[in-house]
Amino acid sequence: MILLVLLLRVLTTALDFPLHGVQADSNLSSKFHYGSVKEQNGVQDPQHEKIVSVSFNGSIHSPRFPHSYPRSTVLVWRLVAKEEHLRIQLTFDEKFGLEDPENDVCKYDFVEIEDPSDGTILGRWCGSSTVPSKQISKGNQIRIRFVSDEYLPSEPGFCIHYTLLTPQQAAPASPSVLPPSALPLDILSETVARFETLEEVIRYLEPDRLHLDIEDLYRPPWQLLGKSYMYGRKNRVVDLNLLKEEVRLYSCTPRNFSVFLREELKRTDAIFWPSCLLVKRCGGNCACCNHMCSECHCMPTKVTKKYHEVLQLKQRSGMKTLQKSLADVPLEHHEECACMCKGNTEG
Repeated sequence: MILLVLLLRVLTTALDFPLHGVQADSNLSSKFHYGSVKEQNGVQDPQHEKIVSVSFNGSIHSPRFPHSYPRSTVLVWRLVAKEEHLRIQLTFDEKFGLEDPENDVCKYDFVEIEDPSDGTILGRWCGSSTVPSKQISKGNQIRIRFVSDEYLPSEPGFCIHYTLLTPQQAAPASPSVLPPSALPLDILSETVARFETLEEVIRYLEPDRLHLDIEDLYRPPWQLLGKSYMYGRKNRVVDLNLLKEEVRLYSCTPRNFSVFLREELKRTDAIFWPSCLLVKRCGGNCACCNHMCSECHCMPTKVTKKYHEVLQLKQRSGMKTLQKSLADVPLEHHEECACMCKGNTEG
């Protein structure tokens, strides 16, 4: 009987060893699997994002901030407030610098903020001239995406501080303000003229369509027009006699003048950005009048036409949106000037 009991114990112990070994291998495998998923989450893959649970203030930043960030990087963060009624406010650190834009468009290195509730892109920023403004989520989530290409990394990158707000704190201060498209053209023209870049103009007009409008504006048209060229432009050899003549005339020379496009083009149905441009126009006093001339003026003797590319805005009939297009506007430039008597073509 004793031998039988001992035999049963030996058999039970022998069966237990494989079972424990299988359990250990399974645990080890699951640890490696979890570590791999965690390492890939939100790093170098635009299809993955790092979930950041927001219950108090914090910040995220580009790698190596405030030093130069790495090349060929894609990072995505989704910030989620634990309570659904809360909103998330993003504030950019004053130290901000990414690769500069091309034609006012952030194509290469940029940081982009999206509201996941409706897919709206709140903004895309690059360069270092201005620090992006504060952004507030519409719901309890907000997504941040950072992209750098394989060229020209800049410094310091970016750092975004996030804070939680109640719906009352996140409410706009003046919800009754008219949209830009509803303003009279004269007032809208004065407002648009204050902006420094085309991207700022588009963001002010319709922020929800920022990237769509920029893509439409820069899409090549069927018939390409000249962007910035001059008719009849020739290189002039310096002539000492002409230099002496300019000295004799003293101040009757082509000078930079600022012209207001709506007045220059006599357009009351549209506004332009930039609203005014520098052109060469004859100016200055004349001291060349002879005794037969009672009134002498500085007049152009050689005029060329130069086309300038501007943003044109027109109100759509019966619609709340503005029609936006890039237009080539012709402006006269005075290449040479001379003092002439009024009503006489001879100097």
